[in-house]
Amino acid sequence: MTESNPRITKAVIPAAGLGTRFLPATKATPKEMLPVVDKPAIQYVVEEAVSAGLDDVLMITGRNKRPLEDHFDRNYELESALQKKGDAGRLARVQESSDLATMHYVRQGDPKGLGHAVLCAAPHVGQEPFAVLLGDDLIDPRDPLLQRMVEVQAQHGGSVVALLEVAPEQIHLYGCAAIDATEDSDVVRVTGMVEKPDAADAPSNYAIIGRYVLDPQIFDILRKTEPGRGGEIQLTDALQQLAADERLGGPVHGVVFKGRRYDTGDRGDYLRAIVRLACEREDLGPDFRTWLRSYVAEEM
Repeated sequence: MTESNPRITKAVIPAAGLGTRFLPATKATPKEMLPVVDKPAIQYVVEEAVSAGLDDVLMITGRNKRPLEDHFDRNYELESALQKKGDAGRLARVQESSDLATMHYVRQGDPKGLGHAVLCAAPHVGQEPFAVLLGDDLIDPRDPLLQRMVEVQAQHGGSVVALLEVAPEQIHLYGCAAIDATEDSDVVRVTGMVEKPDAADAPSNYAIIGRYVLDPQIFDILRKTEPGRGGEIQLTDALQQLAADERLGGPVHGVVFKGRRYDTGDRGDYLRAIVRLACEREDLGPDFRTWLRSYVAEEM
């Protein structure tokens, strides 16, 4: 690894959204704290960052997000009660979240979009490349997407986005990338991007999903980026400028992901994610799969 591409150690997790699609559950509970089996969704994301070697985690929060900080902090009363009961298993699971990483928090204030949330990380990140992980996309730990993205950034510099090939009729739900092939089958050169295009206007069916490794020059661009789609400062618009002119902050590459991804962004996909993860658990899977087969056979 060259001096110009230092090792990435910092991860930024935007978590200031209101979670309106999950109301009323998210009226008083952050959507990131909704459980996926028996862990909040946000813990899976932090664990992914740590597994990729990023143990300095900055969470961008907003009002009513205090439970996020509490979850990654120590709970001495609970730990003491479990210790007195001799419940070593649950005690270890409780302590796991507080020992994962060095956690930092900053409030976004006004909800001005993902680009603005990333810009809030500038004082903490400084002049180092860093990763951004969105909590709606849970990536299976057996498919180390972020680690591969960090490797690609170390090799090429600049920024790296995660891409997923989707059906053309679904591309309007995502940011979309125009791409050129490279010598690596899972790596492409990104030549342009557009936020949630109509299918007829999409340059490809490669969707940008919620993992980014960014050059710090992105902050200078975000400071000058005008609100775009939805009246928000879009990270995609800033990345489009990098892709159009690599002199601004290096090239933009994409890692094409073909592994297991659990989308918790809407209620239906959230439920499917829970079922899939529960079925794959060694402690829950056998009994749960038996019940599920029986339920489907009886009800369908």
